[in-house]
Amino acid sequence: QGVPEDNKTAVKWYTLAAKQGHASAQYLLGGMYDNGQGVSQNDKTAVKWYALAAEQGLANAQYLLGGMYESGAGVPQDNKTAVKWYTLAAKQGHASAQYNLGFIYDNGQGVPEDNKTAVKWYTLAAEQGHANAQYNLGWMYRKGKGVPQDYKTAVKWFRLAAEHGNAESQYNLGFMYYEGQGVIEDNVYAHMWWNIAASSGKNKSASKNRDIVAEIMTPAQIAEAQKLARECVRKKFKGC
Repeated sequence: QGVPEDNKTAVKWYTLAAKQGHASAQYLLGGMYDNGQGVSQNDKTAVKWYALAAEQGLANAQYLLGGMYESGAGVPQDNKTAVKWYTLAAKQGHASAQYNLGFIYDNGQGVPEDNKTAVKWYTLAAEQGHANAQYNLGWMYRKGKGVPQDYKTAVKWFRLAAEHGNAESQYNLGFMYYEGQGVIEDNVYAHMWWNIAASSGKNKSASKNRDIVAEIMTPAQIAEAQKLARECVRKKFKGC
């Protein structure tokens, strides 16, 4: 505390500790090379230090090493090796590794497509509050992929992700209210969620759908939906 951040000095001390086999120092040093902090950016050197820390069982290093193999940064691209390291991190409870594994099994990247296994990993990450995992899990329940179709459970996960500001979940909640899937059909709430999703600028279909549902709403209903949307944004999407 009170010491100005000096990346070059940090690299010096991390290197001394890393060479003595200190796993956290190896992981932190890998991060310095990965991000070009205090040293020239170097993916190969980042991989070297991440690997040494990962082999000692450090979950963050295993996760980042998996990412290097998945993207082909500093190593030849290799989905199978990415899955190996993500799995080791995920089994230690690393939420982002669990999400990435879910996505890989969902899409069959380097492994056979397996919706049930995707749901397993999405669920573990979602339960830790990972917004993208919550959204993807909601989608699996909505479509019945790897689980029996269950609209109420889909709404539960979409709502949790929406509370994190996840625009795709906000958009899907609009659909659930519009179609009456897992909730009582309600155009006011459909309009509200589509309006909120549109305001993020991340979903171009949201404003189109909002305007379509507005055509079958009364002016009073539209005003109520707009009021609810403003209140929801003010509450940071909690309890909407």
